[in-house]
Amino acid sequence: MSSESFSHTFEIVLFLAVLASSVFSLCLLTLPSQYDPFRDKPPKDPEEKQKKSVGKDEKETIGFKPGRTVQVVVLGDIGRSPRMQYHAISIAKHGGRVFLIGYRESEIHPDILSNPLIKIVPLGPAPSFLRSSNKLLFPLLAPLKALWQARGLYRALGYRTEPARWMLVQNPPSIPTLGIAQLVCFFRNTNLVIDWHNFGYSILALKLGANHPLVKISALYENIYARFAAAHLTVTEAMARVLKEKYGVTALTLHDRPSSLFRPISAQERAKFLARFPETAQYAQDLSPLAKNTWKLLVSSTSWTADEDFSVLLDALSAYSTQATAKTHLPKIIAIITGKGPMKEHYLSRIQALNQEKKLSNVIIRTAWLTPEDYALLLGSADLGVSLHTSSSGVDLPMKVVDMFGAGLPVTGWGNFEAWPELVKEDVNGKGFRDFEELLNLLIDLFEDKNDTLSTLRKGALKESEHRWDDEWDRVGGKLFKLVK
Repeated sequence: MSSESFSHTFEIVLFLAVLASSVFSLCLLTLPSQYDPFRDKPPKDPEEKQKKSVGKDEKETIGFKPGRTVQVVVLGDIGRSPRMQYHAISIAKHGGRVFLIGYRESEIHPDILSNPLIKIVPLGPAPSFLRSSNKLLFPLLAPLKALWQARGLYRALGYRTEPARWMLVQNPPSIPTLGIAQLVCFFRNTNLVIDWHNFGYSILALKLGANHPLVKISALYENIYARFAAAHLTVTEAMARVLKEKYGVTALTLHDRPSSLFRPISAQERAKFLARFPETAQYAQDLSPLAKNTWKLLVSSTSWTADEDFSVLLDALSAYSTQATAKTHLPKIIAIITGKGPMKEHYLSRIQALNQEKKLSNVIIRTAWLTPEDYALLLGSADLGVSLHTSSSGVDLPMKVVDMFGAGLPVTGWGNFEAWPELVKEDVNGKGFRDFEELLNLLIDLFEDKNDTLSTLRKGALKESEHRWDDEWDRVGGKLFKLVK
């Protein structure tokens, strides 16, 4: 090799070495700052710690506790993540500072908006073309969407929020959430806590099938990152068992419980709400106890997704309408369906078709999106709640049933999965079904009420309403985050 060629090669190698060194130095200088408990301070101008005499129904207002900052993360709509909102409220109630990170698409709990210890850090939504529900494009668009989400989540966790002692992450979605969360926790000296609502791979299997390569990759990804977390919370004992057996990790079970927003209401409150609520206003008199059981109010909340087969309820209501024509003593039904989701328009077209075919002559179906306060009043005003959650994993539970019990509302729900008995006590506060025919028979039995079955279930639901989130969280979450002794 000539000296000129050697010199040229040396210059290239030197340039690459300097470039690599510069990039490495830049990365080191721009890494997220680490958590330091001695610098964990309250937000500017926080409310001072106040003490006052308290009665039985009052609680002491607690000020900020140094060293207790928590990032609460949900890679979804904060407003439709009640459990994560309750976590944030509970942490702040005990003096912890909270950065609540997620998409801000719907109304957020008022206690979060009014609390100076809670700061919402909104994530930017992915471009619309990446949110396509097309199954054929999913293998191409899903990785691109995950990369977009990973970038936004990394910035939010590492640079748009101060370092925290704890990071509480909702799972699912697991991709890219768990990987980004673990990376930031490593850089910032933060303890990662995963709150397991379900398994991400089991939900993906509903869309792609259990044997799809992406489903298997998702399951492996979830399994690996679960082992790096400092602690785990689950919504059921059954899920904690699966984590122990399959993932080799020990989890604490923190059952969902209703917040104080969901409560039994008086007859006067019920009448007032039904008279002003647009979907029930013209039927308020028919729904009155004085109407001698001529109408019943049924409520179902759905996310209009594949793990909730809404056709089961439609088929049951259609068959019930036919039965009510022959059995005139059966009450008519007003069914209020709440929620948002990708399959809503599909089912609305089915409802329209059933109405045109006069198959719902004794049933009125209305859809609504309510404020949290009005949704709580709707549950308190209803005669029966219906859950269509089928559980992709068999070990998760629907939060909607918890809210129904909080309002003292008896429940019927899809009960053909392992964790169902952890939530519903059969023939005490609710009843399970496995297909539309069983749901139809339940509707007839409960609304005929020859044996006072519905009244018995309501008593059980009212008893269940006494179990509250604060008590459950203090016992498990409060001790985990060292906010409760």
